[in-house]
Formats: sequence, C-alpha cells, structure tokens
Amino acid sequence: MDLDIARVLRSIPEEHQVAKLAPLVTPWGEALDHSAPLSDHPRPTMQRLSWTSLNGDAWEYAIVKCPSLDAAREAWHEARPPEKFDGPITVPFSPECALSGVERAVLPNDLLWYRRTVSIQLPSHDGHALLHLDGVDYACAVYCNGHKVGEHTGAYTPATYDLTPHLTTRRGDAVLELCVWDPTESGTQLRGKQRLDRGDMWYTAQSGIWQDAWLEYVPASYIESLRLRSDADDNKLQVTASIRTVGSGAQPPLSVIVANAANERIATGKAYPVTGVGVVAFTVEVPDVHLWSPDDPYLYQVFVSFGEDSVRSYAAFRSVSVEADASGTMRLCLNHRPFFVRGLLDQGYWPDGLLTAPSLEAFEHDIRAAKDAGFNLLRKHIKVEPERWYALCDRVGMLVMQDMPSGGSALSVRLTRDIPTMVRSSWDHYSDTSARHQAKLAAGDPAYRREWVETCRQTVTRLASHPCIISWVLFNESWGQFDARANTDQVRRWDPSRPILSASGWYDQGTGDIQGIHNYFRKMHLFADRFAPRKGKSRRAQLLSEFGGLGWHVDGHSSLDREYGYAQFESIGEWRAGLEELLASVDALEAEGLSGFVYTQISDVEEETNGLMTYDRRVNKLQV
Repeated sequence: MDLDIARVLRSIPEEHQVAKLAPLVTPWGEALDHSAPLSDHPRPTMQRLSWTSLNGDAWEYAIVKCPSLDAAREAWHEARPPEKFDGPITVPFSPECALSGVERAVLPNDLLWYRRTVSIQLPSHDGHALLHLDGVDYACAVYCNGHKVGEHTGAYTPATYDLTPHLTTRRGDAVLELCVWDPTESGTQLRGKQRLDRGDMWYTAQSGIWQDAWLEYVPASYIESLRLRSDADDNKLQVTASIRTVGSGAQPPLSVIVANAANERIATGKAYPVTGVGVVAFTVEVPDVHLWSPDDPYLYQVFVSFGEDSVRSYAAFRSVSVEADASGTMRLCLNHRPFFVRGLLDQGYWPDGLLTAPSLEAFEHDIRAAKDAGFNLLRKHIKVEPERWYALCDRVGMLVMQDMPSGGSALSVRLTRDIPTMVRSSWDHYSDTSARHQAKLAAGDPAYRREWVETCRQTVTRLASHPCIISWVLFNESWGQFDARANTDQVRRWDPSRPILSASGWYDQGTGDIQGIHNYFRKMHLFADRFAPRKGKSRRAQLLSEFGGLGWHVDGHSSLDREYGYAQFESIGEWRAGLEELLASVDALEAEGLSGFVYTQISDVEEETNGLMTYDRRVNKLQV
C-alpha cells in the first residue's frame, strides 16, 4: 500500500472555531488610488478608443435586509432602491473586502444596492451607450434613470446593457442603480470556493460587483463580439464576428488588417455580412507565421473595422495537442513537440481584494514570479479571471489550464474527500450519469446543471482567442460533477483546438484527452489508466494535476497564527529542501510518460500556508 496514512492524518483539518483573519494588505492594495483603480482597458482582445471606466469610489452602496431567504430570492427582480444609502464603495471590490472601503458581509437574505451618476457623451446622434458589468456575484437587476434596463444571473459571466433608450439626453448625466442578490452556499449556483462558513480550504465569500464596470460608445451598426482562432498548421487566422446592424440596406464589409510585432501590415481580408444572420466568418492567410511559445510569446496585431466601427485586437499562432511519442506514449504537445508542463495551482485570491486583484501590476507580479521560479503554467482554479489576466499570460508567455467554476448543493465529505483519499480504486469506478449519483455529487438541481453548461459555453467561446490557454478543466474532485462524457463532447464542439481534462482528481469517466491525477498522500509514480485499451497504451496524456501543498507559515504575513498544509517542516531550509526533492521526483517521471504536473500552490490563501509566496505577496518563500 503506497498511501502515507500518517500524512493523511496530519492533514485532516482540526476542529476549531472560525477565527478572524489578520488584516493583510498587498503592496498594490496599499498604493491603491480609490478614485481610479484598475483603469486599464478591461477587454484587451477587443479595444475601442471610446470607453470610460466606471471603477472607483464614486459609487454608493446600501445593504437592505429582507424577511427571509425566499423573500430576497424574489425581491431582487423588482425591488425599489432605498431612500438612503449607507456610504461610498470602491468598485470593483466587493463590500466584504478591505479595498472596497466597506468590509461588511452580505448575507443570503440581504439585497445589495449600488448607485452612481455617470456622464454620458454619445459621439453621434444614432450611436449607443453600452454599460458593461464584467462580473457581478450573483444576480443583478440594472436601472438607468429609474427605468429597468435588464437582469443577469451568473457570477462568472459578463453582461452588457444598452442604456440608450433610457437616457434623457445624449450628452449629460444619467443615474445608474443596481440591485444584487447573492445566496452563496445557501443556493446551488456557481460560486467556486466561496463560503460564508469559510475555513481550511474554503475561502471568504464575496458579493456584488467584483470585475470591471465600464461604459463604451458604439455607432448605430457595430461589432458585438470578435473571436480570432489561429491555425498554425495552415497559416490561417479564422475571424468570427457578431455584428449588430440597423436598417435593411446594403452593409459595409468587415475588414481585417494583420500586422506583425513591428507594426508592419502583412495580411488583409474582408467579408460582407449575410442579411439577417448577424455573423461574419472568414479566414485570412498569414505568410511565414512566427509561432508563439512560452519562450517566445510572439503576438500579431489585428485591426478590425465595420463601417464607422473599429476595434483593435491581437492573435498568436500555436497549436496544442495530445500526440504519441516514438514509444507510443501520449504526450501534451505544443506546436507538435512534446512539452513538459511544470505548473502551479492558482486560486486567484487576495487578502485585501478577495476575488479581485488590486491592480494589473499585482497580476503581473504573480505571473512573473511563477515564471522566474521555473514554472511554465498556471492552473486557474475554480475561477474565471478578467480578460486582462489572460492577456498578460499571452504577453509574458505563461500557459494556462482553465477550470470551470464549481457549484451545486452541499458536498458530501465522505464521497468527495474521504473515500477517494483512502481508496485509489474509487477514482474511476463511480458513474456521474444517473440522477442518484448526480445528487450525491451535489449536481442534483437541474437549474445548477443548466447554469454550469451555459457558463462553460460562454467561458470557452469568450476566452478561446487567448493563446495562453492550452486546456479546459471541466470538473474538479467531483464537485458538482455530472455527465462528464457528454459535457466533454459539447466543449469539443465549441472549441476543437484544445485538449480537455474532463475530471481532475476523481471521478474519471474515461473521457477527455488528459487523465488528471491528484496525489497528495501517495508515492510519486504513474497510475495506470483503467480506460486504456486492453493490452494497449492509454489514449490520453497523464498529468499530475494536483500534488504537493507543503506548508510553511511566515509570522506577520499569514492570516492566522496556525498553519494548514499537507506537510509541515521545522525550518524554511527544510521546507525548501523538501520542495526541491518532491519536484525532482516528479520531474523524473517525464521519462516514464508523465506529461507534466501542477504543484499546490502559488501563494498562501487565508488559512492555507502551502504557497510559494505568502498571502500578501510580500514574502517569496523560495528567496528568504
């Protein structure tokens, strides 16, 4: 038996009262300009010049209690704003976090209100003013000048609202009001690792606006969305644009210019929209493509125009696949060459901003710290970031495995933690297709399953243009898992260009391109793929998609005075030696067929002290 029972027992979370977390502040949070935080363009793959950030402390907030959870669930649709607001709030930081200036919890029977006045400056008589809310947790109703503009549900998907019909003047002030409701773990919606009852590996819940709020001005006919997919094998750039048009007459073409890094035009293309379709799709041939890789993250500039509208984007040429090597072992390949992934798990939490990074520089710090330490991949864990994070990974040359956020009903600790930890054979012997099993895996609510599918669809299609993303991870350790095989097939239809890890850890259904193993308590070795053909090799690449978690507590830079990790050490020297030994043992498995690993984790998070950096990012444990 290769299970380290002693280590399992040491890692079981101790029963303890939830203690108040120490108030840690990152260097970027300390320097935050509350009047204009995160002021860079929020959508690097589709930039217009005519936009205005609505981030900052010009917003007011109010927390209004409802008689019950059910009352709040119904009220957010049509509630009227309170007569008095509680004070200012810095958007896009949630009221629970320090950088918002509020630090108050929003409970499931509360409604969270926002209000601010915005200056509208429409450049033409028939243009549109679009309000973008890139992330609101969880349900939101939007009002402009007292008129309801629309609703949206889903913490991890953006929403856009046309304010134009509700403006009293095309150049002047307008009042925005938002009503938000967030059930957190009292609901089955997608919420990732947030919990009101936080502790151990579950983190402080947050609510409301947590990604950018911004205005954009567009002409009467405009480009609604843009997707660029490169074909590195055929030197072609596939352009797909959704367009919004007015009138039934002839429309202008959608034109594309591709320029190299020196801003020299190297390719052009255009196509006319088909009447009534609203989508333009065509390919542009790019000569002698310069391939993108982590060592050479080469980006092309792309300029797209449609009538009076124009946007700026970028693209890269690279392929990612799972292919057999000379011995028949399936390997992750970048540009058709085996590429060993050395990754870190990245939760995307910050002590002063929770799910919201304090600045673009904070994002870049983490990405470059990982690369400087010799890692080439980040697994974005149970969270979808703002697009600026993926754009940074594109520019820096950091690969990304993108998880889908989890949700569903309360997890069964026995089924999702205890049995898989102790019984290796359980990892691939539990079906996720029956109603009974789905209920046990927290996926029994049909509304949750519908939300998961729609969020997955939007995430895949919205982020597909980013070359840094090399794989989609659908389910993690069975949290809310259902129909993994059918969902894998669906994701492959949405994006056939990337390998899929269908179930990371357990319960594997034999589908997808990658077998993702979690191993915190066993000897490091390759595990057989039970779904491989008899007397044949696996059709999937094997990835150690979670392991490690070696803990080291740094006084003054930790949220609590105790540590929580999967192994403890007597000194920082012993911790570093243990880390080097563990990583070397996993590196050695490349020769036996391993395609890579994801070490837990890039930074400490709240009670967890198993990061390479402290939670406040002020101490790099590899360098002290």
